[in-house]
Amino acid sequence: MKSIILYDDEAFEGMRRAGRIAALCLDELVPMIKPGLTTQEIDDFVFEFGLKHDALPADLNYRGYRKTVCTSINHVVCHGIPNEKPLKEGDVVNIDVTFISDGWHGDSSRMYPVGPIKRSAERLLEVTYESLMRGIAAARPGNHFGDIGYAIQSYAESERCSVVRDFCGHGIGRGFHEAPNVLHYGRPGEGHVLTPGMIFTIEPMINIGKPYVKLLSDGWTAVTRDRSLSAQYEHMIGITETGAEVFTLSPADLMRPVSMAA
Repeated sequence: MKSIILYDDEAFEGMRRAGRIAALCLDELVPMIKPGLTTQEIDDFVFEFGLKHDALPADLNYRGYRKTVCTSINHVVCHGIPNEKPLKEGDVVNIDVTFISDGWHGDSSRMYPVGPIKRSAERLLEVTYESLMRGIAAARPGNHFGDIGYAIQSYAESERCSVVRDFCGHGIGRGFHEAPNVLHYGRPGEGHVLTPGMIFTIEPMINIGKPYVKLLSDGWTAVTRDRSLSAQYEHMIGITETGAEVFTLSPADLMRPVSMAA
């Protein structure tokens, strides 16, 4: 089992820069996401954005993956592959970007409504975003990883949604996926103690229906077995002496669902 890396102040600064690039890219996508746009066009934009910011796309050629980003629409839970099919009004799409800047990884994802969406979809985005934020609130030194999972699971299930268990958050830094795995369900007091210097992602996948997923024949795309809507929000955080620093905050405060914006 790999040990959990504890990073220093210099590393935190590198992760701030990498996280900001990812957040800026996701901000710039907001006005672009409209009916008729293809996910391949999203992929092309993110690739060019990275070039302009001297950042490499971490997904490209990672374990054989051939695209710059993952674009997961409606009942796709995660790892949807960009293609030439246009987005439709009423869709919801998760865009997951990871850039490498000066050797540090910046990883974040968020949901985008495609034109007006149904209230059920809007509510799912609200619940998923709030689940993420409750998980981050539980990420304090002295707490356990189980406290993060419990905060997410207890809230999502109280809202009659389910938490996907097949995928999880992860440690990150110089490596894309490091120890530990960060589960989005659990019990208070279980798992490793949170310690200053830890850096990891929290990225709950929440379904309107049941939590079960299946992998499509492409070997990447995961979908809900019951074809219910799924949503995901992801932040990258570092544990400090007093709490958690979020490295991927939206500079323009565009990450929250529109219905929750002040």
